[in-house]
Amino acid sequence: MRPDDLALLRTPGVPAVSPDGRIAVVAVGRPDLDGDAERSQLWAVPTDGSAPARPLTAGVRDTAPAFSPDGRWLAYLGAAPGEPAQVHLLPTAGGAPRRLTDAPLGTDAPVWAPDSRRLAYTARVPSADPSGLRVVTTLSHRRDGVGYLADRPSAVFVLDLPPDGADDAAPLPRPVQLTDGVGDDTDVAWRPDGAELAFVSARHRRADRDLVRDVYAVPATGGTPRRVTDGRGRCSRPAYGPDGAELYCTARPDLGPDGLDVVGRGATLCRVPAAGGALEALLDPAGTDRGDETPATVLAGGAALLGVRRRGAVELLRVPLDGRPAEALVDGPFTVRGVAAGGGVVVATVAHDRSAGELIAITPGRRRLLTGFGRALGATGRLRRMAERTVPAPDGHPVHGWVTVPDAPGPHPVVLALAAGPQRQTGWALDEDTQVLVSAGYAVVQCNPRGSAGYGEEHGRAVRGAWGDRDGADVLAFLDAALEDPALDADRVGIAGTAGGGSLAALLLGRTTRFAAAVVERALTDPVGFAGSSDVGWWFVDQHLGTDPDRLAAQSPLAHAGGITTPTLVVAAEDDWRCPVEQSLRLYTSLKRRGVPSELLLFPGGRRGMARPRSRLARLQHLLRWWARWLPPGPPPDEPAAEVVADDSPAVDGEGRPPLAVRATRLG
Repeated sequence: MRPDDLALLRTPGVPAVSPDGRIAVVAVGRPDLDGDAERSQLWAVPTDGSAPARPLTAGVRDTAPAFSPDGRWLAYLGAAPGEPAQVHLLPTAGGAPRRLTDAPLGTDAPVWAPDSRRLAYTARVPSADPSGLRVVTTLSHRRDGVGYLADRPSAVFVLDLPPDGADDAAPLPRPVQLTDGVGDDTDVAWRPDGAELAFVSARHRRADRDLVRDVYAVPATGGTPRRVTDGRGRCSRPAYGPDGAELYCTARPDLGPDGLDVVGRGATLCRVPAAGGALEALLDPAGTDRGDETPATVLAGGAALLGVRRRGAVELLRVPLDGRPAEALVDGPFTVRGVAAGGGVVVATVAHDRSAGELIAITPGRRRLLTGFGRALGATGRLRRMAERTVPAPDGHPVHGWVTVPDAPGPHPVVLALAAGPQRQTGWALDEDTQVLVSAGYAVVQCNPRGSAGYGEEHGRAVRGAWGDRDGADVLAFLDAALEDPALDADRVGIAGTAGGGSLAALLLGRTTRFAAAVVERALTDPVGFAGSSDVGWWFVDQHLGTDPDRLAAQSPLAHAGGITTPTLVVAAEDDWRCPVEQSLRLYTSLKRRGVPSELLLFPGGRRGMARPRSRLARLQHLLRWWARWLPPGPPPDEPAAEVVADDSPAVDGEGRPPLAVRATRLG
């Protein structure tokens, strides 16, 4: 895969299925490099595979499709260029879509009432002081990608559909705001009789000092919300059971007495009486962690459908509500990204190491592939399979991971790629960084060390208060085992990491000189500074790294940066509130002041800015340039290369071409 192959990438989202099970609809995103925007259209495909998928809408960014229970309508989110997403309505029998909302900050996904005549959604309500002045009195007061929460609380709304037969000249019904948004209300769901809605909120007394989020209920006509769950868990994605007597949700059911004990805790399927009570886990929380992107808990045929992280995969489970054992509908080397059901048909979006996702239909005894969105990218012949393996760490703990090797004779230079984390997993999904590096001639080594998700609670909590210890031993043991393959050049190895993986990479750089070059991206480098500058820092540092000053220093890459001599590219986003730019700036400055060959690649905006297509392209090109400079692909030279001390060496990608006309450290 070459950097400009991004234009061929097609990524389907969470599907919707018609009530009769005949049609599936999904939003398919694509990077528009010319327009520097992520485009998305809705596509429809018969679930029996009788016809290929076809475009259903022609909007710039259409997402979140949802069929009405009577099958007459398809609601979805549509966004014009430069504008927030709004609810749109499309008749399934044919006709033009109609925009239903005009929310100043846009809306979240629409959810149908059982009568097919009303929609519910959540939306942020602007309430900022015109002067821009803020008086902050809470620990949790802003969120990366959202803004200052007091300026834009999220509330529940209900919207009636226009009367049948009304044309575009008829005024649209006005949305009714049901909640005040003080608890940042999200994840709305209807009771089967349409008289009540459930949603998720943090309205308890300690909401500013813990991570508890409860399920609440409010009458569909408005009123005072009542708390359903008992205030000890972190809940999301509620759904009423068939008779409305019970609610099902995804939750970390018990965060301990302080409401902060989330490290390594998996999110699992839970049940609670709709009248109120304690969460009951239907799957073992110690071995379950939900990993699909479906914005709801899907109930169909007396069971819940959800994706669960497991050893680098996301399996699709069917969990009977009557207590019978769960069964896997999709397992093996796949990542289930979303699921929907209707008319006895289950449709899932499934990805793997050479696919960003396709739709499959699942009926009793059969799975059917419905789409070929990845066909153009696959036809390039530039995507490579990962080889799976497990090796022992020094203490005997099994370390599970993958090696991806170019389709050419070796030995190849190697990049040890550390995934974002903590509590994430790398594995069976198309990774553009890996594929671009392999196509440029690098072997890529990846694993899920202790601290990763998908291997149970004990594995996830094993590095609490000890970043860089067991996880560092795990990744180096896996690397050493991979380097026994003669196709990999053990004398030419680099290291790269993002977020938690970037922190681990920086820690390892302070301990060893074995790496020829490094990339540290959006990393936590100083726990003390991170605690005050990150939007999650107020709880994250204490829970993940602890509070003891000596232990914090031992886990601080910046405290050990004086030992780093490896050429290092530091990557950051200027307005990133999750991994603040000051963390990257301090590492870069420390290296630069001591004369370590280093560069700072700085993107305008936040993480969303880095996700813009041209930023993604430029980032890949800069990464290839950096590796080509310090870890050139191809056979090793006969003589050592002269040390590069200037910053004006030619910028080239993996094929020797200049990726950008002007070499710059800030992209904008």
